[in-house]
Amino acid sequence: DPQIVEAQIDTVAEDIGIDAAKTGMLSSSPIMEAAARAIKRWRFPLVVDPVMYAKSGDPLIRPEAMETLKRVIIPIAKVITPNAPEASHLAGFPVETLDDAKRAAKVIAEELHPEIVIVKGGHLTGPESIDIVYFRDTGEYRELSAPRIDTKNTHGTGCSFSAAIAAGLARGMDAWEAIKVAKELITKAIMYSLPLGHGHGPVNPMAWLELEAYKVEVLDELNKALTIIEKNAELVGSYIPEVQSNLGYALPALYVRNVNDVAAVPGKIVKYIGKAKPSGPPTFGASSHIANYILTAMKYDSEMRAAMNIKYDEEIIRIARELGFVTSGYDRRQEPPEVKAKEDISISWGAEQAIRAVGKVPDIIYHQGDWGKEPEIIILGRTPTEVVNKLLTIINHISKIH
Repeated sequence: DPQIVEAQIDTVAEDIGIDAAKTGMLSSSPIMEAAARAIKRWRFPLVVDPVMYAKSGDPLIRPEAMETLKRVIIPIAKVITPNAPEASHLAGFPVETLDDAKRAAKVIAEELHPEIVIVKGGHLTGPESIDIVYFRDTGEYRELSAPRIDTKNTHGTGCSFSAAIAAGLARGMDAWEAIKVAKELITKAIMYSLPLGHGHGPVNPMAWLELEAYKVEVLDELNKALTIIEKNAELVGSYIPEVQSNLGYALPALYVRNVNDVAAVPGKIVKYIGKAKPSGPPTFGASSHIANYILTAMKYDSEMRAAMNIKYDEEIIRIARELGFVTSGYDRRQEPPEVKAKEDISISWGAEQAIRAVGKVPDIIYHQGDWGKEPEIIILGRTPTEVVNKLLTIINHISKIH
């Protein structure tokens, strides 16, 4: 009911106030006209996402409403965000290249009178997704580019992008700043999109917040575990290998792409005057060695996000088994030549051998070295504290025996 739509806008404006708004799919002319009346009455900045087609290509707007969109909604917009197919319809010619997008943006601005036109580059081709931004008042073009991300999980891209622009305007940003921030948000939302269902999964607009929050959490959890190590420095120091130790912790699986998404101690955990001592605070990308064990483990169990390497000792393996920990080893001498040539590949290969041998990610992976390679033990767990507690459980038991 168009009257209800208009009344809803009025109610929110009267009760809370509206600093900016966006429109998405408006399927009929009466609803568009009702919304436009309220928007003109309250005079807030409007971002228009001119939704016309579903991801399947099916139309989402009635034929007669196409002209109403052009005549009633777009002229009151501060910003309009058509993709290439939508820009083609609004401008009246195919939009297939960046030059087409520039021409379409100018035509839409001059003929339909929104203040700013953003022709999005997601439907165009090329290694980068380039959005064309045209400012009607100055005739200025600007470009915003981001790496093109190969994913089918793009449901909600336009909605999230336009909503982010509206949010920026509501916070008092100028239009260009709001658009730039929205581009960063939607790029992360696509990069960390959610593979749900059998069709186009949704983008993840919360990635903008979650990624930074998880980074803080990972570093905080590592610092807690390192504090435990320092409180037991002499005990742990006896188990630091010649290559020194490290303790790593990865971001949650959704946000992991490579070793730079795993935090560890730069300079490692060293043995100093017989005691374990972290060389400094943890940071991301500090250790490819421990990170590759973690990344390999996460392929088989996404919850196993932490690991620490210690020196090899047969007694550790024996006691760990007696305490009920699952252990699994691999033989570095069996590495194929092409694997042996690259350390990172070698670690992943070995970890996979150990995991497959027991059918799951064990508590401990170990190997007895090779020419030029020190034997070592890797303790794995869900968190750094869990890993350190496993280590302390084992070595405290050994201390009681001796």
